[in-house]
Amino acid sequence: MKAITISLLLCSSLLAQAPASKAPAAKAPASKGAATKSGAGKPSLTNPASLNAKGPDTFKARFTTTKGDFVVEVHRDWAPLGADHFYNLVRAGFFTDIAFFRVHPKFMVQFGISGNPKIASAMSNANIKDDPQKESNKRGYITYAMGGPNTRSTQFFINFIDNNFLDTQNFPPFGNVVEGMDVVDQIYSGYGEIPAMGGTGPSPDKIESEGNAYLLKNFPKLDRIKSAVIEGDAAAPAKK
Repeated sequence: MKAITISLLLCSSLLAQAPASKAPAAKAPASKGAATKSGAGKPSLTNPASLNAKGPDTFKARFTTTKGDFVVEVHRDWAPLGADHFYNLVRAGFFTDIAFFRVHPKFMVQFGISGNPKIASAMSNANIKDDPQKESNKRGYITYAMGGPNTRSTQFFINFIDNNFLDTQNFPPFGNVVEGMDVVDQIYSGYGEIPAMGGTGPSPDKIESEGNAYLLKNFPKLDRIKSAVIEGDAAAPAKK
């Protein structure tokens, strides 16, 4: 993962860094492996184009973490492209053993880089197009992190507080935590900011290239997602 682009935003006397994933290089060709309807075959995390199912109008995803469970309710009409991609990621087992690598108290918690370097590499440029901004970034609302227009991929953040200043940056939420927000509030934040923001926390680049081995060695206290499932979905997760 190349250096990420992060906007600096001043809000309520807090210099808060907008959650972001890497931005594409200038004048770069279209991202390879983008999640499109053209993918064929069984859904696979190493073939992002195969993750193309349309999600239900409303559904719930249960996350089991090292702190406990929380449930996200997704509303497809809020951000249909984002909701569908999230639906496919959950069903394919993408969130298994993934760390909350950036926890900014009184702002947001960010996650979504696979601890498996093979999957992280395959998914890192599987970008989807932007959705219009319909809902505000309220406390408990979940949104994609991004590095610019049309760069949403697999990184997400959950707002700890109302962050409506992000709405003008086109960070459209697609769901909200309806159960277990107290669990989200307890996610470990002791390692501080990521290096790109001048901190000594985990490096997204190294997570992508070295996987969970890097995190377990250097940041063993990070909380993690053990698994995520669509509630009421009888389909088995796709093999990685």
